[in-house]
Amino acid sequence: MESISVVVADDHSLVRAGFRSILGDEDDIDVVAEARDGAEAVEAAARLRPDVVLMDIRMPGVNGLDATRRITADPRLGSVRVIILTTFDLDEYVFGALKAGASGFLLKGVEPQALIDAVHTVAGGDALLEPGVTRRLIEAYVAGQQALAADAAAGRPLLAALTAREEEILRLVAAGWTNGEIAAHLVISPLTCKSHISRMLTKLDARDRVQLAVLAYESGLVVPGQAVGLPGAPG
Repeated sequence: MESISVVVADDHSLVRAGFRSILGDEDDIDVVAEARDGAEAVEAAARLRPDVVLMDIRMPGVNGLDATRRITADPRLGSVRVIILTTFDLDEYVFGALKAGASGFLLKGVEPQALIDAVHTVAGGDALLEPGVTRRLIEAYVAGQQALAADAAAGRPLLAALTAREEEILRLVAAGWTNGEIAAHLVISPLTCKSHISRMLTKLDARDRVQLAVLAYESGLVVPGQAVGLPGAPG
């Protein structure tokens, strides 16, 4: 199995060294470069095409938000996934990064195993909607927007391309459900669930599950604070 290549971008050398040490102990993860700011992170991503970039949000010069936008907007870097690192769990700048195409975010105080799991998750093509922090961020941001109703009206035509089953699955994706949980709830196979999600990504021109969740909230398909699914289920 090929190693997962990672670039660590943070303006603090001790933070970079810490993440390198944690990830470097894994047999299937290889930290291929470090970056001190967003400009270096973009350059490293373009040069090395890593599987994952761990991106600090607040850096001098080109910050993590702008760097994320540059990476996700470059069609040559379509396979590069960005995980935002932040000390804030409710930060509109982080939401901007998610909307721009980041695959999730982690608090800098994350436990080592959670960091390792996050790299595996994102490198595998999934996105960090668990344990629900990203979903809560999206809810809080969208709920605070005065133009929520206008955004919802504008977003519904886009979702018109989805089938009823796809809308049902999109609601559960936005609630942070995994493919296995969705498949069990809807009594379909995980492969069928994955196929539905792949089609939604294409129809909505979304990069991953995080962007699907953003679209679900912005379109008004899911309302912040609204319960989704069965009582006691994730969401």
